[in-house]
Amino acid sequence: MSSTAPSTTDVPRFGPTARWVHRTVAVLMTVCIVTAAILYVSSLAVLVGHRQIVEIVHVYAGFALPVPIVVGLASSSYRDDLRRLNRFAPTDRRWLRSKTRRDGTIPVGKFNAGQKLNGALSAGSIIVLFVTGVLMYFPSLVGLSYRTGATFAHDWFAFGVGLLVLGHMAFAFGDPEARRGMRTGRVSASWARKEHGAWAKEMGVGAGGDDTPARRLGT
Repeated sequence: MSSTAPSTTDVPRFGPTARWVHRTVAVLMTVCIVTAAILYVSSLAVLVGHRQIVEIVHVYAGFALPVPIVVGLASSSYRDDLRRLNRFAPTDRRWLRSKTRRDGTIPVGKFNAGQKLNGALSAGSIIVLFVTGVLMYFPSLVGLSYRTGATFAHDWFAFGVGLLVLGHMAFAFGDPEARRGMRTGRVSASWARKEHGAWAKEMGVGAGGDDTPARRLGT
């Protein structure tokens, strides 16, 4: 049997829409970061050349970045995930303050506080980058002072997003089971109990033995 094949102890974590949105945004964000690096680092610009083409790719990838998120809103399960990401509970604050936050003693929902912060920062940054990018690409919309401010904000937010993405990737590579959840939509019951105890209980995953999730994800 394949290592990614569902088993009786697997728990459905992400539906097809959430996985598609995540992958599409990841690809577009990677294109934006790589092309931005080429445009701003002179040694890379000289090495790659074709600056006009790189600029076009960067602009269109940036304009496309919010599209998968908006399209994903058609899915009820995806909207449910967004509501969970946007809801901070007292346990989230405890989780952030705790030095032993990953030992399973704090009941964590489907998303921990770190994932919620990452989601909020990513969404906010995408909005800022999109708006400032529009002002930079269509200079006739506003005056010079606004365009200068938009350029300043765009550059610094882009730098911040680059660091955020690197941190996100570091955590992802350190947790193979979390990556499997985004890749296949399913995770092991033991991982769910340890990392997201409150969500595991919600899904009907018991303390051990043969676990049968209480519900399945939609699209």
